[in-house]
Amino acid sequence: MRNEGVRLSVNINKVALIRNSRGGQLPDLVQIAKDCEAFGADGITIHPRPDQRHIRYADIPALKEVVRTELNIEGNPTVEFMRQVLEHQPHQCTLVPDAPDALTSNAGWDTIRNQDFLTDIIGELKEKGIRVSIFVDPDPGMVEAAATAGADRIEFYTGPYAHIFPKDPALAIENHVVAAKIADTHKIGINAGHDLNLLNLRHYHQHLPSLLEVSIGHALICDALYFGLQNTIGMYRHQLRPF
Repeated sequence: MRNEGVRLSVNINKVALIRNSRGGQLPDLVQIAKDCEAFGADGITIHPRPDQRHIRYADIPALKEVVRTELNIEGNPTVEFMRQVLEHQPHQCTLVPDAPDALTSNAGWDTIRNQDFLTDIIGELKEKGIRVSIFVDPDPGMVEAAATAGADRIEFYTGPYAHIFPKDPALAIENHVVAAKIADTHKIGINAGHDLNLLNLRHYHQHLPSLLEVSIGHALICDALYFGLQNTIGMYRHQLRPF
């Protein structure tokens, strides 16, 4: 039985990166996804990029077949990305505006400037019964426009939060609290992700009572090198326990 509280979706991109570095199928991505769920993860996140340097489009059907919690596919809604998502129909699709050569996501959507585009994309996904989340900076205007475009959820970009947190936790969380209140007003769900870890996750959870889900990959896989995957997932779940 899973803990109640904020859901933990484990991003397995870094596992795929290790696999791709040597060719073959080690580590076994499908088995890792199954093990993450068995160890307490509430979902699996993958972020295929055009160069397929970690998750490959070919991984999607195998993962869709075995994931029993929730599969979240995130990425820039290119023609190929949309074709894959609409064909395989994950539980959630998180739209991220990363450039093809981006090392990692580093900013949210300008949902005001791109509202017409996002509205069309969201409509396509929701017609297939896919929950849609929009990756945004914690800015009230961006949250409002995401809601207007029809998104079910927003995912706050937490990179700056993680950067500021060690020096000033109160300042780090301030704009997220304000933006979360706007999301609550518009009845849009809140996810979060990027650079969340065992040191800053509890504080984030504590100050966003309506937080539904976090997606964590890099830090979690790094911690698993020391603590093991099962222990690490348990440690992250502990940080997300109810208050």
